[in-house]
Amino acid sequence: MSNRNEISGELYTLRDYLRWAISEFGRAGLFFGHGTDNAYDEARVLVLHSLNLPLDIDPALLDARLTLAEREAVLLLIKRRVDERVPAAYLTHEAWFAGLSFYVDERVLVPRSPIAELIAQDFEPWLGGMQPRRILDLCSGSGCIGIACAYQFHEARVDLVDISLDALNVADINIARHELADRVSAVQSDVFDLLADQKYDLIVSNPPYVDAEDLAAMPAEYQREPALGLASGPDGLDITRRILRDAADYLSEDGVLIVEVGNSCVALDDAFPTVPFMWLEFEHGGHGVFVMSREQLIENAESFS
Repeated sequence: MSNRNEISGELYTLRDYLRWAISEFGRAGLFFGHGTDNAYDEARVLVLHSLNLPLDIDPALLDARLTLAEREAVLLLIKRRVDERVPAAYLTHEAWFAGLSFYVDERVLVPRSPIAELIAQDFEPWLGGMQPRRILDLCSGSGCIGIACAYQFHEARVDLVDISLDALNVADINIARHELADRVSAVQSDVFDLLADQKYDLIVSNPPYVDAEDLAAMPAEYQREPALGLASGPDGLDITRRILRDAADYLSEDGVLIVEVGNSCVALDDAFPTVPFMWLEFEHGGHGVFVMSREQLIENAESFS
């Protein structure tokens, strides 16, 4: 990156800095996938955040001149994104999921699950019109899935469960941020181990599911995320196997399990060839999410054990 003093002496408007950031991202070969998928959107997030401006600003403001202090702030954030390969969400401490804003930092993965689409659809037709009274967000990280579910199902109580105390501290920030402490709780547990005799109408999980080969080949931006939230054994299924084995014991009679395994969907089908996994399709992109009822889990219990 060129000398910051030289750049701040040549670029003056918000539009100038957006264009310059896009060029810098291209030259650096950055990888996008933590809330944006292209250099323009990434630059927009970072530049506007630096200036305390909303993403939906009036286009006329793009030609407004920045003060020297503002130019320095923009340059500093863009430099970190390029030099350190830090995802934009960690630099701004904000990520959007299911239309909601969440606090994030390096203690949790950046929210990006296609499960947001299922939440918007009330998990239909899989819940069959049921309004879940108790919901479990298993391997919750920032708590984005469970909190979004609490917004969608206004009467539901939601548990955010994770093994990581660091992640649960972030989840607590988000519970407070959305003023949901009366219905949403953060609970430490290694999968189901410390949940005693709890029963849930809906268990939703985006567990660690990256296999060892994919983990080693991930771009630098993904290496910034906590490995505990990504890695799950040689085939990416260590945690998913535990969920399948035990979930029926924690579901109500008509309860439903929904799990995201991403690219490990092929490995899951190979691991359990006799199990008829229902793989969901998404209008807005995403794959590797299956749904299974409590009855189906019991029917296939021998395979999962």
